[in-house]
Amino acid sequence: MNTSNNNSHYQEYHTLKDYWNLIQLNLFPIILIALTGLAVAIIYAISSPNIYKSTTVIKLAKPQGNILDAPLVPEFQDFGSDRFIANEIEILKSYQLREKVANTLIDSFKVSKKNKNFFLIFEESDKPTAKEKIRSINSVASSLSGYVSIDQKRGLDIVEISAESQSPTEAAIISNLYAEAYKEINLTYNRQQLTAIKDFLAEQREEKLSELANVEETLLNFQEQRGIVQLPSQTTVLIQQASEFEAKMKSTQIDMTIAEKNLKQYKDELDKQDPEIKDYIESFATEPYIKNLQTQIADLQTQKDRALSSASASQKKNEIIKEIDRRINDLKEKLNSQLSVYRAGILSSSPEEIKNTTKKVLEEEVKYQSLLASYKKLNEIVQDYDNRLNKLPTSTIDLARLQREQSAYEKLYSQVEEKYQQALINEQSVPSNVFIIDSGRVPTSPSKPNRLLIVIVGLVLGFGIGITFAFVRNHFDNTVKTPEDIQNKNINILAWIPKIEGLDTGNKDFEFIVAKKPDASASEAYRALRTRIKFSKIDKEFLKTLLVTSPTSQEGKTTTSVNLAGSMALANFKTVILDADLRKPRVHSIFGHKRFPGFTDYFFGQSTYEEVIRKTGIGNLYYISAGTIPPNPSEILGSSQMEGFLEKLKNDFDYIIIDSPPLIPVTDSEIIAQIADGTILVVSSNNTEMDLLEKSVEILNRDKTTFLGVLLNNFSYRSGYSSYYKYYYYYSRPTNGSKKSKIKV
Repeated sequence: MNTSNNNSHYQEYHTLKDYWNLIQLNLFPIILIALTGLAVAIIYAISSPNIYKSTTVIKLAKPQGNILDAPLVPEFQDFGSDRFIANEIEILKSYQLREKVANTLIDSFKVSKKNKNFFLIFEESDKPTAKEKIRSINSVASSLSGYVSIDQKRGLDIVEISAESQSPTEAAIISNLYAEAYKEINLTYNRQQLTAIKDFLAEQREEKLSELANVEETLLNFQEQRGIVQLPSQTTVLIQQASEFEAKMKSTQIDMTIAEKNLKQYKDELDKQDPEIKDYIESFATEPYIKNLQTQIADLQTQKDRALSSASASQKKNEIIKEIDRRINDLKEKLNSQLSVYRAGILSSSPEEIKNTTKKVLEEEVKYQSLLASYKKLNEIVQDYDNRLNKLPTSTIDLARLQREQSAYEKLYSQVEEKYQQALINEQSVPSNVFIIDSGRVPTSPSKPNRLLIVIVGLVLGFGIGITFAFVRNHFDNTVKTPEDIQNKNINILAWIPKIEGLDTGNKDFEFIVAKKPDASASEAYRALRTRIKFSKIDKEFLKTLLVTSPTSQEGKTTTSVNLAGSMALANFKTVILDADLRKPRVHSIFGHKRFPGFTDYFFGQSTYEEVIRKTGIGNLYYISAGTIPPNPSEILGSSQMEGFLEKLKNDFDYIIIDSPPLIPVTDSEIIAQIADGTILVVSSNNTEMDLLEKSVEILNRDKTTFLGVLLNNFSYRSGYSSYYKYYYYYSRPTNGSKKSKIKV
């Protein structure tokens, strides 16, 4: 039941005015929470250390290869820049790069020895006098991810590397070290393939040089042992031609090895991305038509080499070479035309992210097959020369072979040396695709904390939490707060009495406020209550006995009884207050008298009727105290003596105001309600629970229709309903600066 009441009560606040009233009712806790949030924000802003930020700006471009390479496949439009930038950002965030930066950062400190310029490399210590200890490289590298941010500018190939530190110098050092370390890693990666080729050619260079030296030494020893033998000129020419073709064959074999290694690397990479494309390219490169064209080109190239190696120089030789060149060019055009068709088909159907790898595999596969065809033709020629050399006289064969090997290794070493130098140039010519646009500078002012913003956010957050607290509190608070709460339950409300300032301090001068301060808003509210009671029951000629009760204690029923009676007496009605609260009587204390004698003493014959009726300081106002507390209050209040006593009072007074015990705990009020002309239920704002109010109304409406309505007591006009306060203030304030005289009780 409580839950449903809470929900319904919460849903009643649905207009801006209702929300505003709710905030006003909880203004003190809202302000208190807001000030607490402000205090916390101020303390945090003051205690937070200054953080400096330095930013290095770099531009990234996709690698284009070395400047000496001419692409075999036409360039296609690049749609993968965003993916490329994203990949590079992940490299920037990698542990390898952070470790490199951490190592260099610690080295920078060891060189400078200026502790004030560094912060992140030191271990935190609770002892301010303790000597600062440098953290390990792994520890610094791990912490860098929390102090460095990598961000791409939207739609651009620009990346910002921002580093934060309590030291401005360290922030600038870290941002610049990040850029330099990334540039170094990027350049190493771009040169990786060419570096492998260079290293392989360096090995071949040393190997061929050693082989050449061995052959020369063997030839020298042979000549010393056999004597210097002069070979015939024809044999010398044959040896020169054989050595040239052998050198070309071995050089082609080296190129094949390089192409084979490159091809294997690219195929492994492509196999991880798409194995089907790799298999398709392999089948395409060995396609009979392509392979036949490559074989024909290799055969014509061999014929050209034979013609060039011929010692004769004639017009016919030149014509033969030109014709061979023409036929080679025709075959190359056919090959390139066919390759273009295959390239377009393969690359158009390849996903964007693997097009570059596909292109490299295609190039290396075609190159390898061409070298293989050339190698086979050159091997045939070398075999042919070997056969011709074997036909020489036995005495000259060994010398001829040694001289051929020497000549061949000299030419081969020269070619390998040339290739090595070219590979060295190619490696160094590969540019970095990282360009540092703006180096990180030492900041002159901290980037954070923004102390003003922290204070503002703390204040706003405090107000937000305070308002949230008000709504949550209201949601779970099932007490009566406003007149609308009572009206929404279809319960008649007679009036609402504002909270009497000073009453909560224990000053009893404010309890009888209609006598002490007749110009107060509460006094005007009691006069309004008097008027509404007078005209509340049109089916009865006159209401003389009025019962004042409440659901529970401490809700203001006694104060209401006294002030209601006082307002009637001031309106020239002879009124008496009957204290029928035989549990905790209190009316006598308001007027500063003793409880004895009272009406129970009259019932027991210990006092006369005239003795129990006491005068007050206000004309027409009397009161009857409770007297001796009986052991059976309910029986006394429900007795015929009680009815007779009330009838006797009706003959002597215009109004009898009966102050009774709470309705829910005991049945005294329920009994008196049966014989009273009307009953007023007093509830206290922000104190009386809604279900107790409904239960009390249900009890009062059970047998007789004497229930007049509810009086809302302690209603805060100022915080909840300022319009009510303005109304009462306007009609109750003194005019012309005059003050009303106080009436002594």
